[in-house]
Amino acid sequence: MYERSINISFPVKENILLLVKGTKKEFTNEILFLSALYFYRKRRLSLGKAAELAGYKKNEFIEKLQSEDEYIFDYNEEELDEIFNDAKIIK
Repeated sequence: MYERSINISFPVKENILLLVKGTKKEFTNEILFLSALYFYRKRRLSLGKAAELAGYKKNEFIEKLQSEDEYIFDYNEEELDEIFNDAKIIK
């Protein structure tokens, strides 16, 4: 199944690139990662789709999250209770 891609662009002043000490490609990659992380944290993208947005394979994205000290799985108390209750049923 082929998914169509769209290009999204926005202007960035050159001095911003100089301030963050990165190339255009490095800056773009970082913006993609941070966008993917944002949407993953907000639960608007799954881990796999966030990895796809950032341009990573799922396991590479997990490694990147770990290197950035980000939580991979961030469940609230209710969700954890549900997971553990389900695990008890499976036993």
